[in-house]
Amino acid sequence: MSPFTGSATRTPRWEHLRVELTDGVATVTLARPDKLNALTFGAYADLRDLLAELSRERSVRALVLAGEGRGFCSGGDVDEIIGATLAMDTAQLLDFNRMTGHTVRAIRECPFPVIAAVHGVAAGAGAVLALAADFRVADPTARFAFLFTRVGLSGGDMGAAYLLPRVVGMHKAKELVFFGDDLSAADAERIGLVNKVVPAADLEAETKKWAAKLAQGPTFAIGLSKRLLNRSLQSDLDTCFAEEAFTQALASNSDDMREGIRSFMEKRSPAFKGR
Repeated sequence: MSPFTGSATRTPRWEHLRVELTDGVATVTLARPDKLNALTFGAYADLRDLLAELSRERSVRALVLAGEGRGFCSGGDVDEIIGATLAMDTAQLLDFNRMTGHTVRAIRECPFPVIAAVHGVAAGAGAVLALAADFRVADPTARFAFLFTRVGLSGGDMGAAYLLPRVVGMHKAKELVFFGDDLSAADAERIGLVNKVVPAADLEAETKKWAAKLAQGPTFAIGLSKRLLNRSLQSDLDTCFAEEAFTQALASNSDDMREGIRSFMEKRSPAFKGR
């Protein structure tokens, strides 16, 4: 994401999200607790646009995506999205579905790692938002449901058809999508959908610990590594070799690489700056 912007200023307030920035860690919270953080058209667009702004500013070195209240995200709002789409024509539906895809793309392409802190329900679009993150930390109350087919929709929504088989394998992805059943936190960890399950009282602290550790690391190199790993899923080996060579040349000329070498030689902890 280019740091150069036009005449528009930074968005002063986000209506559908709560955003906090501390020591390079952004905590973005879906903030409709009375609706289990069900997504609206505006919530999708806010998250998409926020990630673009944070990517340009280069002030964020790690991001935690969380949900306020009893759950992470229950998916699309029944009235404001599900009901509204019933009245849309094909062109309008195509615009909407492209927009949701752009939201997931923003999570995948932002130059910093994203950690989803999942508690309670993560269903439909909520499950895919968590899936799009680089890491998922959950507490025992978390349950995932890729429930699109249960309401007659295609299970390939918001990039799920691409991402889910690459995270849990094709046979398990088909099981989750075709049946649309709930998946417990323990089972999600067992199949690799969740990186770690922690006690409910520790979820916030654990995700912040992960984010702080990442933010203190060589985040320029981590961002390059995120891009390489994501692109490797759709590249051949020769392309990976070429992109790795280019990326490693960039990293080798970074301030963080020089600091890493100096700190190693001086037998001290590195002080990375993310550049």
